Amino acid sequence: MITRMEHTGLSVADLDRSIAFYEGLLGMRVVRVIESGPEMPLGTIVGMPAATARIAHLESGTPEQPGMMLELFQYTGPTGKPIPSDRRQADHGLIHVGFTSTDARADWKRLSDAGVRFLSDPVEYRPGVWVVYFYGPDGEVCELRQT
Repeated sequence: MITRMEHTGLSVADLDRSIAFYEGLLGMRVVRVIESGPEMPLGTIVGMPAATARIAHLESGTPEQPGMMLELFQYTGPTGKPIPSDRRQADHGLIHVGFTSTDARADWKRLSDAGVRFLSDPVEYRPGVWVVYFYGPDGEVCELRQT
């Protein structure tokens, strides 16, 4: 029986840059960084024989009460392709990673001041629920949601 959703995986171009973004700007904690090699069956798991990657596990929440995990992969063999510049939220597949905010408008201002690009200003989606989408380091879309 499947009991819950545990994590989301994201392929990135530069693991250190993405860790700095998700840890430094979004407050996630680095749990571990793994260097996959021939002794790890990564290639078998992902269907790409001989694949290697640097992998980081980041958690939201606190050590006492962890939230979701974000698993970042920087493939060192083979290297990945960038997200197409014309990708839209309506396109099929994973379209965003969502984060809870206690004040989406204040976080929007803080992240904007840090140079993060947004798809719009914060919007009151329904009474008391504020939502705003923004871009991560590789063009992946993230959501801040305040309820």
